[in-house]
Amino acid sequence: MKEDGTLCKAVFQMTDNSWVAGAVHWLANAPLRILIILVVAFVIRFMARRTIDRLAKGASNGKTPRLLRPLKERAPQAVGALVSERRQQRAQTIGSVMKSLVSFLVYGLAFILILGEIGIDLGPIIASAGIVGVAIGFGAQNLVKDFLSGVFMMLEDQYGVGDIVDVGPATGTIESVGLRVTTLRDVNGTVWYVRNGEILRVGNSSQGFAVAVVDIPLAYSADIESATEVIRRIMTDEVAVAPVSEDVLEPPELLGVDKVTPESITVRLTVKVRAGRQWAVQRALRARIIPALEEAGIEPPLGRLYGQQK
Repeated sequence: MKEDGTLCKAVFQMTDNSWVAGAVHWLANAPLRILIILVVAFVIRFMARRTIDRLAKGASNGKTPRLLRPLKERAPQAVGALVSERRQQRAQTIGSVMKSLVSFLVYGLAFILILGEIGIDLGPIIASAGIVGVAIGFGAQNLVKDFLSGVFMMLEDQYGVGDIVDVGPATGTIESVGLRVTTLRDVNGTVWYVRNGEILRVGNSSQGFAVAVVDIPLAYSADIESATEVIRRIMTDEVAVAPVSEDVLEPPELLGVDKVTPESITVRLTVKVRAGRQWAVQRALRARIIPALEEAGIEPPLGRLYGQQK
């Protein structure tokens, strides 16, 4: 500081100009401090982003990323490559948000400190930035809504890659999850891009367990007691052998007559199965029960009418 004072004094004596002397003093000190601020900001940002990347790794080798361990995971039944892809995508998305937040905070603070070193009054700038921020917020409120909905959806793990969901506008299997848009493919192969801010409710068929509901229609002339005995025998045998047995969590339950319509009498049975496997179990049970009923001489609905037409 002594040398800086001596230099400024010498310049003032030579030029007899206080502004030039002040400029020399600023050039001798401010650039160095600005450089130090930039270097420190860069190092902090680099270390923080590197730490976040390390915390987000792990899903590719079957382990849960450390970034996700404090958060709840709602799909523990998922196995294989799907759960790794789900965890990896979730960890990368949350990590990208954290890295963007770190960059904004570090560089924003560095910018304010540099403006202070230059000698610019920060009051009007902060006020103007606040007004501009409010204007941008009103103009991009849908984008902000999508972003915030995506963040909370990721943190709460409402759904992930491979889940079968009903989000209102579309129903299908999740292919990718982003902070602004969720992509899913329905049973017809159509890809739907749904904005996160437009999702008001989510029905997830891939969390915890599911229930396979099988309705068997019978004719009015059918012997209900004999039909239920056949259905009970077939469903018990079917759920005891692979591949259906791999999906069944509890023994099936025959509920009995569930509905009576002018066309038929409906007998219902239910089976608690692994999430997302209810449709496969339903198809397997129907494929076995219907032929067994025909072999037992139990007529299907409108069987006599079809027989007459034939």
